[in-house]
Amino acid sequence: MEMTKYIVVKLKEQSYGVDVQKVLSIERLEEVTEVPRSSPFIKGVINIRGETTPIIDLKERLHVEGTEPTVDSRILIVTTEGTQIGLIVDSATEVIDIDPAVIEQAPGIIGGVHEIYLKGVAKVANKLLILLDLERILDLDESNEIQEVIADQH
Repeated sequence: MEMTKYIVVKLKEQSYGVDVQKVLSIERLEEVTEVPRSSPFIKGVINIRGETTPIIDLKERLHVEGTEPTVDSRILIVTTEGTQIGLIVDSATEVIDIDPAVIEQAPGIIGGVHEIYLKGVAKVANKLLILLDLERILDLDESNEIQEVIADQH
């Protein structure tokens, strides 16, 4: 059985897993250029290695109560459906291997996060790790909005 690697990120007190295959890099939180008339969870754009990258506040997106960024806050640079986006998380702590056999279906809502955004949950070292489905973090309208945000910056 192949193990899947996940990056463990924190949003408030809860740990979430993001498939390492989707993550291009982890960056320190930097100044984000605001974009007018965009959805509240789109914080703006930054330039990562020459590419205009929209930045999304993952807590806001998942309707997790917000907290102020700290020195531990990170931007996870990920690709979803061919688009590079940055997700603001409270911290990115470690990379772990998860046996797909231990991943269970997520209950309807867990930690206040709707199951549509989740791949499932896994018990890791007696803790529940909520696995995020990055392909679902943005719906079609939002993906289109992200594309417009990128186009407007050029």
